[in-house]
Amino acid sequence: MVFIMTNVSVPFLFVNPKSYLWGDESLELALEVDRICEEKNVMIFYTCPYADIRRIAEHTKNIIVTAQNMDSLKPGRGMGAVLPESLVEAGAKAVVVNHAEHQKTLAEISACIIRAKELGLVTIVCADSTLESKALAILDPDIILAEPTVLIGTGTTADAFYTIDCCREIREVNPNVKVMIASGITTGEDCYKVVINGADGSGSTSGIVNAPSREECVREMVDAIIKAVKDRK
Repeated sequence: MVFIMTNVSVPFLFVNPKSYLWGDESLELALEVDRICEEKNVMIFYTCPYADIRRIAEHTKNIIVTAQNMDSLKPGRGMGAVLPESLVEAGAKAVVVNHAEHQKTLAEISACIIRAKELGLVTIVCADSTLESKALAILDPDIILAEPTVLIGTGTTADAFYTIDCCREIREVNPNVKVMIASGITTGEDCYKVVINGADGSGSTSGIVNAPSREECVREMVDAIIKAVKDRK
């Protein structure tokens, strides 16, 4: 059965533990985030290793369980590749494509977006510069995650000019694409700044994983993006 995703709601948060968490620890955070998602009525994407997708999907009901990558192949040959159908069968509802730590060619990005749409997966496509973001917007992903690669994991966020310029340029190319700014995000204040400057959502890895209380960090970020959307109206 194909999962058909509704429109991406704004604001949204991207909780991205990458491979810092797995198994029980990843599930524990997913359950905490799931409760926040329900309490705050906000969309939260949660990534996890492939082997944890089914377990997390079966134990949560509100978060958007998100695969960290996929390949564009169809059932058949493709030893070692990530089959999109297997992600959907396991319970994934969204997928990240072209992250800085797993980059793809433009042709493969396009093919992945097409395959994901066929299966009802929300596509979160990563880009480094404003120019790259504009090029990828033409391919019509659901979300563009625009983040300068050099800032990933540094705790230093992109400046306001990058956020404002990137959001404007992407929307001029494709107004249907949602924009996420996330590099170097560690606090709720960081999330507030990118959303107040025009982003539809934000997210974090190290800021959440290394927080004294991961649950409280996520809660702070959710409150911040909700407040930013209200304040910019």
